[in-house]
Amino acid sequence: MLLTRQAELFEGSRARLEAIAYRLLGSAGDAEDAVQETYLRWQAADREHIETPEAWLTKVLTNLCLNQLTSARARRETYVGQWLPEPVLAGSSMLGPADTVEQRESVSIAMLTLMERLTAKERVVYILREAFGYPHHEIADLLDVTETNCQQIYRRAKQHLSMERARIEVDEAAARRIVEEFLTAAVSGQTETLVALLTDDASIVGDGGRFIATLSRPLLGAERVARFVRIAIKSSNGTWNKLGGKPEMFAAIANGMPALVLVSEGRVVGILVLQVTVDGIAAVHGHVNPDKLAYANRQWATYAPGAPLPELW
Repeated sequence: MLLTRQAELFEGSRARLEAIAYRLLGSAGDAEDAVQETYLRWQAADREHIETPEAWLTKVLTNLCLNQLTSARARRETYVGQWLPEPVLAGSSMLGPADTVEQRESVSIAMLTLMERLTAKERVVYILREAFGYPHHEIADLLDVTETNCQQIYRRAKQHLSMERARIEVDEAAARRIVEEFLTAAVSGQTETLVALLTDDASIVGDGGRFIATLSRPLLGAERVARFVRIAIKSSNGTWNKLGGKPEMFAAIANGMPALVLVSEGRVVGILVLQVTVDGIAAVHGHVNPDKLAYANRQWATYAPGAPLPELW
């Protein structure tokens, strides 16, 4: 009975732990591993001497993530091509809580990418404070620093992560409309049609890892992004072959933003996330590295995407 109660207590914290770990690591798979290791340590701990289980679990998870962040930075130095955070479709507990603008923003691909600029401690402090509302004295206890030092770390993180434009909130209907508009403009053959949907400083980043060659570096500027998309569409047959044949296309929401999901024989082979702001599409993030689509594929098995988008080419 005691073991059952302890397991239930952990399960009651699992969603929060997964959400913290995903924001810290930018990887759904790594987040699941960190939470599972936290559970194993919880099972082995002398729980009679743990006064506040939530704080204990958060501290263990945070330390595990800090260690992973250190090794992840080394791995990314040798990563083939551009690195992007792993996309997560709507409905996952990893994306919660989502009650405030700050909480929703903290899981956008744009913000998770920006957070790569932070040190490991800055990332922990920012996420626990901004997305989960932890007071500084609790974060300081978790990291074994002073409260004053914690506040300084938070201020530095905020300075690094200033976002110039407010993003917009999207529901399923808005996501489909935006994705359809983007696709229609992309295949129109008129560069200016797509440029009109983009912000002047729009960017495009592709992450195919070692599996599929994508952009070697981000492209910046609406004109350059539009021209690249147009060329990519003209040569898309080669890309489809690498992805297992011409896929069906679906509109979805990933990390709170409109997303184009490419599905071949029931398997997600690519996700294009559009970072939409009040001024237009500010970034296009393309994910085709199959290692980073494993979690999305598990989601897709139970996802209700609606009808495929019309075939435009």
